[in-house]
Amino acid sequence: MSSALPHSLGDPAGDPTAPVPPRRRGPRRAERIHPLVWGPAVLVAVVMLLPAVYLVVQASELTFGEILEVVRNPQTLALAGRTLWLATTVTGACLLIAVPVAWLTVRSDLPARRFFAVATALPLVVPSYVGAFALIAGLAPGGLVETWTGVRPPSPYGFAGAFAALTLFSYPYVLLTVQATLRGVDPALEEASRSLGRGPVMTFLRVTLPQLRPSAAAGGLLVALYVLSDFGAVSMLRYSTFTRAIYIQYRAAFDRAPAAVLGLMLVTLTVVVLVLEARAARDRGGQFRMRGSQRTAPVVPLGRWRWPAAVLCSLLLVVALALPLFVMSYWLVRGLGAGEPLVLAVGAAGRSLQASAAGAAVAVAVAMPVAIWAARSRSWAARLADRASFTGYALPGIVVALALVYLGIRAVPWMYQTLAMLVFAYVVLFVPQAIGAIRSSLQQVSPTVDQAARTLGSTPLQVVRRILLPLGRRGAIAGGGLVFLTAMKELPATLLLAPTGFDTLAVRVWSATNEAFFARAAAPALLLIALGSLPLAIAMVRERRN
Repeated sequence: MSSALPHSLGDPAGDPTAPVPPRRRGPRRAERIHPLVWGPAVLVAVVMLLPAVYLVVQASELTFGEILEVVRNPQTLALAGRTLWLATTVTGACLLIAVPVAWLTVRSDLPARRFFAVATALPLVVPSYVGAFALIAGLAPGGLVETWTGVRPPSPYGFAGAFAALTLFSYPYVLLTVQATLRGVDPALEEASRSLGRGPVMTFLRVTLPQLRPSAAAGGLLVALYVLSDFGAVSMLRYSTFTRAIYIQYRAAFDRAPAAVLGLMLVTLTVVVLVLEARAARDRGGQFRMRGSQRTAPVVPLGRWRWPAAVLCSLLLVVALALPLFVMSYWLVRGLGAGEPLVLAVGAAGRSLQASAAGAAVAVAVAMPVAIWAARSRSWAARLADRASFTGYALPGIVVALALVYLGIRAVPWMYQTLAMLVFAYVVLFVPQAIGAIRSSLQQVSPTVDQAARTLGSTPLQVVRRILLPLGRRGAIAGGGLVFLTAMKELPATLLLAPTGFDTLAVRVWSATNEAFFARAAAPALLLIALGSLPLAIAMVRERRN
């Protein structure tokens, strides 16, 4: 037994955080990846860099001195500081909320655990601009709170409102990835820790929590990149970040080169975030890779904290889900009372489903080779392809859309203003969601499974087809669901790239809200939330059954 403990727990004393001596590696894993995997992965990485290349081409119209003048401008530095502060605080808050909730809904005897496991992820379907509108309609001067109580609440505008909106509607990114990992964790590590005398709290902190580090880092990365690229919430809540400044520069100025410089600065922030995520997700020594047990982890009793935990989960649902639904319902009823026609925008709903489903399917297919290569290779090329694939996610949709307009007019005019171009934009923007989910799923499986298949005579391509693709299915479902939900909420790319007359629910909600026709925006907003909630709930129930 003593010879097995260092391999599973890190040292003979059972400390899972103790450093593990480096083991001699065999042949490089990159040499075992079939060209049909790394070839498409390289192509995907190159294509994902097209928007950044567009920014470089636009910024090159300025001289080096003019670029430095834009970068050193006090307003630019203030934009960078506000953007970083918002991304850091929202990501930290999402981790603090999502990791405990994920553990409660998967591993504890929380009352109505199955309900909370699905319901706490539903705020993901609320678009950030709808959530921002809910905060404004409820807390702004003359809003619902002041109208009904006569008390003026704190202003929702500025950093506080942007922080609240983005945190409440993006924490499910972390929640879903951590829940998927918790369901596949091998309970043997925790059992060994308990057998060595550690209590449940120390076992969680020293054994369970480190195993969640890669998935929590992947979810935190999605949150940080989402905040960096968000436009709707920060614009409505009047908090200036890079995305808002770039949009204003594109709309107000004929010269777009300064906006391209701001976009390149945003890409630089993305690279910093990616490097930090890679360090946080690093599995030193590989001590937490041996997961994916067929045994179900035991349920942990909460004791006297059982009902307080249920109250906290309920409060989270009230703030993150019930408030936006209530505000939308209020404006819907008020609009009907004022004679506003009830138009459910069935046609727009069908177009939203069509474009989002196509984008999700293509994104999963595109993400699979990148995720396999990143999960099964330590080569610099694999890491570079993985990181390059995240570039488009950090760019605001307006920048990606304009880059594709530039590409469509000059390179592929037959694709300009077609559904194919819109789907391509969705893939560029959201494929990192699929890559992160599939990669985390594959990292739960020890590479010795691949080696055993090779020993039994399987070719590298057979290993991919018979082992890696089936094992990545769980992550593909979760990643595809994330892409579908996010694409349905996407606004700037849809506005600029959709075919003529191809208006979606997001476009209708934004148009009505932007003109202050809140009653007119209520029905499409509620339909958008309903259509997003149903597939998310189905995917989560299926994930739990699997």
